[in-house]
Amino acid sequence: MTHVDEGGHPPTGTPQRFGLRLHRALTEHGPLCVGIDPHRELLHSWGLPDSPDGLREFCAVVLDAATGRCAAVKPQSAFFERHGSAGVAVLEEVLGQARHRGLLTVLDAKRGDIGSTMQGYAQAYLGPDAPLAADALTLSPYLGYEALRPALDLARESGRGAFVLVRTSNPEAAQVQSVGRPTVASRVLAGVGHDNRGQEPCGDIGVVIGATVDLAHEQLGLAEALAPVLAPGVGAQGADEHDVARSFAAVRGRVLVPVSRAVLGAGPAGMEAEVGRWAERLATAVGRG
Repeated sequence: MTHVDEGGHPPTGTPQRFGLRLHRALTEHGPLCVGIDPHRELLHSWGLPDSPDGLREFCAVVLDAATGRCAAVKPQSAFFERHGSAGVAVLEEVLGQARHRGLLTVLDAKRGDIGSTMQGYAQAYLGPDAPLAADALTLSPYLGYEALRPALDLARESGRGAFVLVRTSNPEAAQVQSVGRPTVASRVLAGVGHDNRGQEPCGDIGVVIGATVDLAHEQLGLAEALAPVLAPGVGAQGADEHDVARSFAAVRGRVLVPVSRAVLGAGPAGMEAEVGRWAERLATAVGRG
């Protein structure tokens, strides 16, 4: 493992760490993260074929609308993987194009495994020369938080980050994540906080916590963890910018809000304006950096 200094910074020659790059993007653009979710029904509603060529055209429009207007984009890997190697090739293109445009990328793949398999996932998505490398990767800790160590360490070494599922917005999540005292979610959050020690103002290891979650009821104290928060649930799932502002007031400046259906549903002609509206709504309610 590459060593870091007391401030959590990688050695000279390594890209600036993810937490600092994210903090800068949030300060400049506000908390909007545009989801890239090219599922079959959405492609059809856009008048596009459900094919790799359709994916490519769809993603080009989304990237055009997102560039300069939001902090990050979040491609959902499943919608590319369903097209096999040709779809994964489009995902590789999208990650490269976003990087070229100055957009941070959060690849939503929710990987989680053990040992050499976890190391393989880490190398695929977080290695310095990986074709599918993103700025950050979503990770599932439910084989144990420390099972994620290969990915967490490689992310740190490569100047990248991760968002670990802590308390997600789907109704079924409470059956696992809210069990026990302290809850499973609280224990995962504690692990993230330990990894982020000394990384003010924003750590490299983030958490996924739904904007629909009652944080007081769940007894999740976020301020001490220094973790950036990926807060799904806004738009189609019922939460709005005011819910985000209220729930995450203690970590203002570290919240990234993915919005997918609410902007993608505007279609290719309306995407740019809808991204602008959501960016302004969230920046006004939640703040910039």
